[in-house]
Amino acid sequence: MSATATQTEAKAAAKDDSNIIIETRNLGKTYRDFWGRKKVAALKSLDIEVQKGEIFGLLGPNGSGKSTTIKLLQGLLFPTSGQAFVFGKDARDVAKNERIGYLPEESYLYKFLNAEETLDFYGRLFDMPTEVRRERTDKLIRQVGLQHARRRQLREYSKGMTRRIGLAQALINEPDLLILDEPTTGMDPIGSREMKDLIISLRDQGKTILMCSHMLGDVQDVCDRVAILHQGELRELGRVQELLKVRDVTEVHAKGLSEQTKQKIAELIKSDGGTVVSIDNPTTTMEELFLDIVQNDRQGSRPS
Repeated sequence: MSATATQTEAKAAAKDDSNIIIETRNLGKTYRDFWGRKKVAALKSLDIEVQKGEIFGLLGPNGSGKSTTIKLLQGLLFPTSGQAFVFGKDARDVAKNERIGYLPEESYLYKFLNAEETLDFYGRLFDMPTEVRRERTDKLIRQVGLQHARRRQLREYSKGMTRRIGLAQALINEPDLLILDEPTTGMDPIGSREMKDLIISLRDQGKTILMCSHMLGDVQDVCDRVAILHQGELRELGRVQELLKVRDVTEVHAKGLSEQTKQKIAELIKSDGGTVVSIDNPTTTMEELFLDIVQNDRQGSRPS
């Protein structure tokens, strides 16, 4: 075994007991054509960490590297450069996938099966005993709100209902890590809100969630931190509320105020019998931040 391989395994083992569920180091993927020539650099030097028990958003337009990143983390693709770790193990070790639940953008389910049969089928793939499968199936159908359609064939399901049973399928093995690709696609506003509430409740149960979405409002509603990709490169990374803050504007819309001046304003409000609820930076929206990053990047400049 080479010294490099030994060092890689040692580093991975050292992370087994940490709170880092996903880590990428200088991760890159270049696709090649039939003759082996470089064709597309889909991902370039990605460095991210996803902590245990958080909802991490992965954002970017089509072709930004999101799908490539997901495939690399699942071991479906091998990196051209860098490394990816999941649960402290090399992402190429597919054994770790037993602890992962995956909801793809398009759920390729058997349309002639009903909800109960679908979940029972996937439970069998994990070698779950009959009694455990029945218990998990019933619990998940209730959890995703499909009690009324549990015996209807999936061919009769709407897109929103299909997303729900797809999420239940992703949860059948009680995973520690959930990878959700466009989880609210095709849902009406009520269904979308219920899905987001469910995602938050899963985090509160201790699960770690990596979520990809083009619905920027959804990301803003549920994610703790986000990474924004464009043209295969990481453009922004941080906590949602911090990224959305407009740094040079206060809630009273006065630019350039010092902390001392803010304190005087607060004292003035109190002296007049008022209550200071907050004096802070206002926030923009995830959509505005995302579009600003992409547009500035296309123009060859970066936002300040």
